[in-house]
Amino acid sequence: MALTNEQKEKISIEVIKTLVARFESFPKDASNNRNAPFHEAFLKAFADELEGSVSNVPFFISLSSWLHGLNTTLGQVFFEKVAHILCNGEKREYTSKKLKNLFITQKQQNIITRIMTDLSNSSAKPNLKEENSRILINDNSSKIKSPDFSADVFFEDENVITAIELKSVKPNSGEMRGEKQKILAGKAALFHLFPNKKINFFFGFPFDPTVDPQTEIVTSFNKERFFASVINMEKFCDKKEVLIADELWDFLSGKSNTMKAILEIINTIATPSFLDKFQLLTDNSKRNTVEYSNQLKEWCLFSELKLVNNDGAIRENLNPRTMRTYNKTSFDGDGKYNWDRYNALKE
Repeated sequence: MALTNEQKEKISIEVIKTLVARFESFPKDASNNRNAPFHEAFLKAFADELEGSVSNVPFFISLSSWLHGLNTTLGQVFFEKVAHILCNGEKREYTSKKLKNLFITQKQQNIITRIMTDLSNSSAKPNLKEENSRILINDNSSKIKSPDFSADVFFEDENVITAIELKSVKPNSGEMRGEKQKILAGKAALFHLFPNKKINFFFGFPFDPTVDPQTEIVTSFNKERFFASVINMEKFCDKKEVLIADELWDFLSGKSNTMKAILEIINTIATPSFLDKFQLLTDNSKRNTVEYSNQLKEWCLFSELKLVNNDGAIRENLNPRTMRTYNKTSFDGDGKYNWDRYNALKE
């Protein structure tokens, strides 16, 4: 099953926004490079390794900083947005300030402490089914304040609550213990907030960095190998509570080959001619050209294409005020699509 046109369009718009933002900060040269004397001093030791690959060390430092910004954008914005598009979900934050009934019981807390102690000293192995059976219980012990927690992706079905914590592909040393404890407590609190519903709380990894793109399909994953590559993951996580690469994206969409479809959208838009094509879509004088329509089709911008195809009827019904709306650009300078304009004109 393929992604819907609506999903393709929304993902395309997220790709466009990401590219516009990163183009604005891309280092053209090193003339405005920030002072980085310590970086340059340390890099002198790698002169032999850099020779032939890096000829301009100041530019290399700027590019490294830019790439770090791209990693941050993907990890904190793009992956989240795409996940929400695929599953019709959202980001949720649960804090005691906002929710007076956010609690776990003392017995649940004691069980969580025991589970974490056993996992930490390796006297027990992670077992999702067993852990859930011990934690997700009703008991008569006293209620205590639940730790605040959030889920990068959250959606509610008739009988199931699903929360996902999206992670960078290389969590820091020691991070897995804290993240596991957070998820155990989060499940315990959700159990009381959503009685009679199954509670799922997963770790989600957008891709598998252990895959060799020369010999393996880039959307594939090897969970055994991936677990072994992350410090303490085998110690604290059951493989059933971790979704990775295409497994994650297919779970979110309910369809197969979703990661491949996402990459195809990105590869179609992220070309050396991106800026020229984007500028075309912000040029109102080109709206009724074949070039403009073809570009909308190529980038899966079906809503704007609908307006273009109905341009004659739209213009007939314009009044002086709606003419102003009509004359707005379809995209702003940050790459955001003008949904207000579309909604005002679509009828």
